[in-house]
Amino acid sequence: MITDDRWSKFKITADVDTDVRSMYEAWATPEGLETWFLRKADFFAIGGRQREVQEFIKKEDTYTWYWHGYDDTTTENGQILEANGSDFVKFTFTGGTIVSVSITCKLGIVIVELTQENIPEENDPGKNLYVQCQLGWTFYLANLKSVLEGGKDLRNKRKDLFSNFK
Repeated sequence: MITDDRWSKFKITADVDTDVRSMYEAWATPEGLETWFLRKADFFAIGGRQREVQEFIKKEDTYTWYWHGYDDTTTENGQILEANGSDFVKFTFTGGTIVSVSITCKLGIVIVELTQENIPEENDPGKNLYVQCQLGWTFYLANLKSVLEGGKDLRNKRKDLFSNFK
């Protein structure tokens, strides 16, 4: 029997006019993630020490992430599976999924390739991580491009005003 895995993973690619080092810092430091993605990004080394805002994350770090538009009771917790210090990060994410981010430079432009896999099958369309996460990552990669290219931060940071752009 052939299994249909079309709904268990997706890949999104973005082009950004920046350098590989700046892009890696945007993904692999608490400060970097807070400029385009999260309200607050806390990373903890194996011994429990919290990483400094400009310190690179490392394999086996754990994290607690806080989102704009939500209070501190809504968090995402996970673990860094890989962080090579230059162009690749892999981490656990919502619903037991795994996100990999690969950064390359082609023709003078940085290419970010994000793959989310291990997406569980879901009968309720409202809870479908394939759709919801793909929508979310598409927005955040557009925001990453805007921020790194000197543009606006597109996130709505107000808790009192509902928006899909958090």
